[in-house]
Amino acid sequence: METFRQILRAATEAGASDIHLKAGAPVMFRIRRDLVPVDAPAPTSAWITSVLQQVVPEPLRERLETDRELDLAIEVEGEGRFRANIFQQRGNYVLALRLVKSQMRSFEELHLPDIIRRIAETPRGIVIISGAPGAGKSTTLAAMIQHMNTTVRRHIVTLEDPIEYLFEDQMSVIEQREVGLDTASFATGLRHVLRQDPDVLMIGEMRDAQSVTAAVSAASVGTLVLSTLHTGDTTRAIQRILEFFPSVEREHARRQLAGTLHAVICQKLVRTKDDQVIPALEILVNTASVAKLLETDRLEKLPGAIELGSGDGMQSFDQSLLRLVESGTITQAEAYKNAPNPEALKMKLQGVVLTESRRILGVRD
Repeated sequence: METFRQILRAATEAGASDIHLKAGAPVMFRIRRDLVPVDAPAPTSAWITSVLQQVVPEPLRERLETDRELDLAIEVEGEGRFRANIFQQRGNYVLALRLVKSQMRSFEELHLPDIIRRIAETPRGIVIISGAPGAGKSTTLAAMIQHMNTTVRRHIVTLEDPIEYLFEDQMSVIEQREVGLDTASFATGLRHVLRQDPDVLMIGEMRDAQSVTAAVSAASVGTLVLSTLHTGDTTRAIQRILEFFPSVEREHARRQLAGTLHAVICQKLVRTKDDQVIPALEILVNTASVAKLLETDRLEKLPGAIELGSGDGMQSFDQSLLRLVESGTITQAEAYKNAPNPEALKMKLQGVVLTESRRILGVRD
């Protein structure tokens, strides 16, 4: 266990975001998105098994033995808190750990635009934060909850698998429930959550039609619902939500979503000129025109609505990347690397702005 502690300590000191432990392979850290081998004893299967016996709580061990994989949070005294995924490959357990920073960071520290604060301050509706794994969704979500915690009196209930950030009550009252420890399953926790009188419900991840239905039900009675999805842009986030439902139920689900959705935020991490990592954001706000597109199943029109919706706080990935280039924060090469359509972004940087229909809106001086 002491070697495990030393690995965690070294990862924290090196500023690593992730740790990978695999039998017979070097210990690997992910530092600023790059995998780096570490000068440490290569883990053995027996060593990994002994670590698991000490860090996996008794109630979750049977689940690990049955499923051969498990998500949980590990807190090692003196070394910090880590989100862990345990899984098997070739019959041996592997650990993928992500460092959870104990200190909550503000919107400014995370380089998030002011619209994120305004979204966090909305009293009701569904807010989805999407992006690829490792894009910082949990960090943004934690910043939004902490902002509420320090500014308003709300009852906040979270349902997580596992709990990552630990909150202490300030102005708000926060109850954090972990699947497998505090409730048997997401389904069980969601079934009873409205009886707990939440003003804010945070569902760690939208996983199925049941979680979407619970979110819609909560939002319909005036609750603010926050959740995450693994999708690459805001339109695909909405499509993914609808795909949870059988085809015969999708029209009804789409109309319900149109009436309860507040915003979708999609983020990806980009590298700055000074070798830091910050988010680029696509933001969709459910205005009257966006709701109409949802109701009439014209999702293909959403990207155009985003580009023209800056007055309501909306922005596309291209617009976000363009601002980061113009402010001198990132290079053009980094912008092209992360742009959904590098050629379209190149034209915008040259001053030619096109709508979805390819009509020229204007040329910069």
